[in-house]
Order: sequence, then structure tokens, then C-alpha cells
Amino acid sequence: MNHYPLWKNLLIVFVIAVCTLYALPNLFGENPAVQISAGYARDTKMDENVKDKALAKLKAANIDYIQVELDENQLLIRFADTEVQLKAYSLLKDDMGKDFVVAQNLAPATPSWLAALGAKPMYLGLDLRGGVHFLMEVDMDEAIKQDEELLIDELKLVFREKKLYNQGLQRSRNQGIKVLFREATYRDKAKQLLATDYQDLKVVEYGSAEEYGLQFSFTDSSLTQRRRDALQQNITTLRNRVNELGVAEPVIQQQGDERIIVQLPGIQDTARAKEILGATASLEFRLTEGDYQNWMDAENNGTKPRGSKLYHRRDGSPVLLKNSVIVSGDQITNATSGFDQNSGSPATHVTLNGKGGKRMLKTTTKNVGKPMAVVFIEYQMETKVINGQTIKSTKKKEEVVNIATIQEPFANNFQITGLGAKEATNLALILRAGALKAPMEIVEERTIGPSLGKENIAQGQLSIIIGFLIVMVFMVLRYKVFGMAANIALLMNVVILIALLSLLQATLTLPGMAGIVLTLGMAVDANVLIFERIREEMANNSSPQASIFAGYEKAFGTIADANITTLIAAVMLLSFGTGPIKGFAVTLSLGIITSMFTAILVSRAIINLVYGNKSKVKLAI
Repeated sequence: MNHYPLWKNLLIVFVIAVCTLYALPNLFGENPAVQISAGYARDTKMDENVKDKALAKLKAANIDYIQVELDENQLLIRFADTEVQLKAYSLLKDDMGKDFVVAQNLAPATPSWLAALGAKPMYLGLDLRGGVHFLMEVDMDEAIKQDEELLIDELKLVFREKKLYNQGLQRSRNQGIKVLFREATYRDKAKQLLATDYQDLKVVEYGSAEEYGLQFSFTDSSLTQRRRDALQQNITTLRNRVNELGVAEPVIQQQGDERIIVQLPGIQDTARAKEILGATASLEFRLTEGDYQNWMDAENNGTKPRGSKLYHRRDGSPVLLKNSVIVSGDQITNATSGFDQNSGSPATHVTLNGKGGKRMLKTTTKNVGKPMAVVFIEYQMETKVINGQTIKSTKKKEEVVNIATIQEPFANNFQITGLGAKEATNLALILRAGALKAPMEIVEERTIGPSLGKENIAQGQLSIIIGFLIVMVFMVLRYKVFGMAANIALLMNVVILIALLSLLQATLTLPGMAGIVLTLGMAVDANVLIFERIREEMANNSSPQASIFAGYEKAFGTIADANITTLIAAVMLLSFGTGPIKGFAVTLSLGIITSMFTAILVSRAIINLVYGNKSKVKLAI
């Protein structure tokens, strides 16, 4: 009556053996390491020459390492402690950082034979591993302003092609865009055009009897969608930038309508992380416009020509540029840092998308022999407290970094010079990761050191061990042999749970540890129901074997109901929760599933092994 078929016993043994194998990597910890890679979209190859060069630098500086790993993507050098790691990082960054991306990392110390089987340790969250936490707020007003400016540039071309003569489009603060036409017929045609091709605009007429004006702005639904798009584009851009930093299992998620949470576990170069994440650099390419002195004279005489704007070079000298933008940063698909072949100076090599390439080719074909400027744009958010009120403002910094004469037509590929080496590298990283749709301000920053993370791990492990031991002692005292079977099943439950977390590469946090402790209690709860049912059957004078069979069979429905209702709650937490709540929900959900397997199948297999072959037996329960 109480025998599993051979295939079921073999299945249980197989599951436990495989899960034990995949849980093992979590016992080996991590090594401080320096990671050297060619970076995204770079032509530099990772080979033995790179390895020999890096190791020679370390040897010359008397820096010892414990292991070196080289593959086609990166070179990983492991060290004994973080102090040695920091020295090696500083050395290699200075000597190799021009051609490679050098980053600090915490590499799993999993043995090679385990790694070959695909076994990896689970990721540790920010509260366990240490790292940096940012809460970033997006400037939505600036995002809408940029959309309006792009719309103005687009409509200028459309009105010019349609010969709808006007006095220029002007952006009016909080009132959208205004434009005056020379005749009523032009205004009416423009209104019809906007109603047909720009349905996300609300358009109204304005002006006196002799003024033929239109005022238009984005509809409420369009504004909502544009704000949502700006937030999502910023999140995507941040993910791309974090990938460049080489951070494992980062947390980048939306909070509310205007804020983004960024958590970078294990990162040690927090200054560079802050610099790269918060950078809002972009580029604009514009043609130059006339002589500055003539422009100043015209302005003083009240005859300043339209279509031009004053900028400054980095040395402070003024330069006039046309208002129309040839190509902007959002049309850049790739950027790499390198050196100009002619001058040997640092340069950023840029690749445009199809639309940007066509526009650049059209412009450069018409303007061979004329100078074109590269404008570097950076947004800086400032928060000031004035008369007890917090006032936020965005400062737009624009400077001309390069002016070069167009020697011949070009399209998708070209280079930008006039930058420093570090500046060229950072600009390339920011551009290829994508431009932020709107500037962001870091409104909250927390750094958690590795020592605090180790303390959290130690405290969490201690709580799990103490809880586990107390439960084991209680079960043995209360249910004797059956209690010991439940304890073995409970241990297997923890092993299987850790294996699943590792296979899924889930992130373990402190709330996740709390979920494991709760899982221990719930797993044992199922065995308590089974054992009490067996006692009831024995009290009704059932035979020992019949009592065991009835206990497992009749308690199954109750156990399933209890676990399903808890699983529903866990899934809701996983669906609607954020951050720590999700960490708790993940471990709880997996724990419910594993506890059903161990409490019912594994514990019964052990009981069958002890009592299943005996016709006359006294149950120790």
C-alpha cells in the first residue's frame, strides 16, 4: 500500500541531485576582480596580446593576482582582496583605459567544472552585496519643450514647401506655438494641413482683423503619451548605459509618473556611475551664418537678420549658427571613441540612422566648402529653496566644440574632433547608449558598502539557520521519526529553492531571505497537517499502513487549498509590487511550489523507505 514505483523514486532522486548541483555555486562566494573589455561596437579584439600586456603591467607594479580568465568578450583578473583590486584597477585604467573599458567587478568563485555545466550563483541585491541607489526625477516640462522645438523645425520645412508664407513660428511659454501668416488663405490652408496631418494638435485662430494667426499645442492625450514616452526612453537609455558599465542584475524601474529608481548592486566606482547615468549630453549639427561683427551691428541698428543664433566656442569666442538643425543626437545609432588619422587628436566617430544620413548628405552636397559646427548640449537641473519653497530649474548649456569646413559630401559616417580623450570616450558612450529624452535630477542617493552587505548576509543566514534548527527540534520532539523525515524534506526544500533562484538568475534581497524563512514554516505546516491526519486515523483503529496512506491522501486537498490561496497573494505582490516587495514575492512563490513537492512527495518517499516494507509496525509519531 505504501510503495512508490521505481520511476517515481528515481525521479525524486534525480530532481534532488540536479538541484543540489545547481545550488552548490552559492557556497563558493565571490572574488574581487578587474574586468577589461573592448566595449560596445568597438573594433578592438580581446586576445592573448591584451592579456600579456595587462599582466605585464601588474607584474611591473608588484601586484599579485589569483586567476586570469580570457574569452572573446573580456579579460577577467581575480584578486585576493578589494585593496589589491583597487590598486590594479587604478593602474590598468590609466594604462589601458584609452583602448578598453576597465571596470571593477565581483566575479563568482564557482569552480570551472561547475561553471561548465551552466551552474551559476544567484545574484545578490543591493542590500546584500552593497552598491549604489539613485532616485532620479525627469524634467517633463523640458521634454515637452524639446518636442515643441522639433515640431517648429518640422513645420518650418512643411510651410516652406507648401508656400504658406508666414512671419515665423514662435514657441510661447505655456501657450504652445504661435504663427502669423501673410494672408487669410495661407492661414486656412495651414489649419487644414494641421487638422489632417497633425491630429495630436489642438489648433485655434488668433489675431485682429488684419492678423491671420494660428495657435496650436499638443492635446491632453498627446501630452500624457509624450510624458510616458519620455520616461520610457530615459529608462531604456539608462539600461543601455548601465550595460556599458558592466553591472550585473541592475534594477531600473519606474516610480510614479516622473521618477526612476536605479540600483546598481556590487558597483564600486560610484563616481563614474553617477557621471554616466546623470549625463544629458547630446549633439546638434548646424551650418554657420555670416560674420559675428556684422550681426552685432545689425542688432544694434534694429535690423538683425532672422534665422541665426549666437553661440560660443569653448574658449569664449562668439560664433553665429543657423537656427535650423541638420541632425540631432536622437538620429545617432552608434558612436565610438578613437583618434583622428590626420592630426592624431582624440575623436568621436559617429554613425547616423537612415533619415539622418539622407539629411546630412543633402546638406553637405549643397554646402561643400562651407563650415559646419558641432554643438555640444548639456542640461543641468538645479534645485533651490527660495522663501521656504523648493524651486527646480533646468539650465541648458550649449557650446560649439568643433567647426570644420565641408570638404566633400558625406552621409552616415563621420568624426567629431576638438575633444579631450576622456571627453571623447564618455561622449561616445552616452551617444551610443542613446540620448536622454529629458534631463534628470538625482533627488536621492544612497551608497551601501560591501561591509554592510556582508553584515546583512550574515544576519539573514543566522535567522534562517536559527529558524531551521528550532523547527527541526520541534518536529523531532513532536513527531519523532516522522518529524525527522519532515526535517530531511525541509532541508531538500531549501536546496531546491536555492537551485531554482540560481537557475532563474533571480536577485536575492533581505525581503527575499524573509520569504525563505516563511517558506520553511509553510513547508513544515503541510507535514503537520499530514501527521495529525495519520494520528486521527490511528485513533480510529486503522492499521499503520492504512493510516499512512489515508494521512497523505486525505490531507492533500487541505494542503493544496492553503498553498494555492497563499500563491495567489504572492502572485499579486509580484504583479503590483516594486523593489523589495517583488523580492519577497519571488521567493515566496517559488517556496510554495517547492514545499508542495518536498512535503508531499519527498517526505512520503522517506516514510515509505522506513515503514513501507513492514506488515506489522508501530509508528513513531
